[in-house]
Amino acid sequence: MQSTLARFWDSDIGYSFRTSPVAMAAAAVALTCIFASVFAGFVAPHNPFDLSTLELSDARLPPAWSAGGSSKYLLGTDDQGRDILSALMYGARISLAVGFASVLLSVVLGVGLGLLAGFYGGWIDSALMRVCDVMLSFPAILVALLIAGVGRALFPNAHDSLALAVLIVSITLTGWVQYARTVRGSTLVERNKEYVQAARVTGVTPLRIMRRHVLPNVMGPVLVLATIQVATAIITEATLSFLGVGAPPTSPSLGTLIRIGNDYLFSGEWWITVFPGVMLVTISLSVNLLGDWLRDALNPRLR
Repeated sequence: MQSTLARFWDSDIGYSFRTSPVAMAAAAVALTCIFASVFAGFVAPHNPFDLSTLELSDARLPPAWSAGGSSKYLLGTDDQGRDILSALMYGARISLAVGFASVLLSVVLGVGLGLLAGFYGGWIDSALMRVCDVMLSFPAILVALLIAGVGRALFPNAHDSLALAVLIVSITLTGWVQYARTVRGSTLVERNKEYVQAARVTGVTPLRIMRRHVLPNVMGPVLVLATIQVATAIITEATLSFLGVGAPPTSPSLGTLIRIGNDYLFSGEWWITVFPGVMLVTISLSVNLLGDWLRDALNPRLR
């Protein structure tokens, strides 16, 4: 493990990372948010979803530095007396889980279909690209909203895990198209190169050629796109949750917390919605900055 980190640190990408203050700051912020969300059960000062610990008398308390605030709740409380800081950690866990899971499924589906379309061509390529054109003709958020809404209507009393699974599938079905088109374009170039022709002459099967030879050479753009799409998936999840068809109220994500606080925004309890919004912007911005750095670091023309 140590030698792997040392090789990365001494590589071209490692040099680009350690000489980019923006990339290092974005990575520090993103890792801090991920750590706080993954280990929320250990670092959060309260468990905001444990009903036995909630006190309605502490509802809508302002942040600790404001008049009427309490040092017990650093960022204040919501309408049910839940600690905002703890709710942010637990809510970010759900948002990050949905974002990473949907992007992972989108990569698997999009890369696989893109490889098939680019390597075989013909009617397979035409059929898959027409499907992509149809998907791109609709706004992604509307497709995700439709799928998530239908899923919630079909399973109104579903368990939280099933509701989150429907949410992940809805985001996946709108995100795989970009990976398929990107990989298909790269595969069209790679399949005519000498190393692929040599593999065909020696009798290597098409599946093995795609998996062992073509796939590693088309993953650069996919990694960049996946990094940026994580932030897009998190924002899409927050949008769906804000509209009421995302994460269930019993397991609120950042979007759900923003929707809850929006009801109290104009009555003076601004912290209920502002802090979840700031957390969402912080995560999305840090991931996007990392994606921009990775795009430049993998571009040989910029080295």
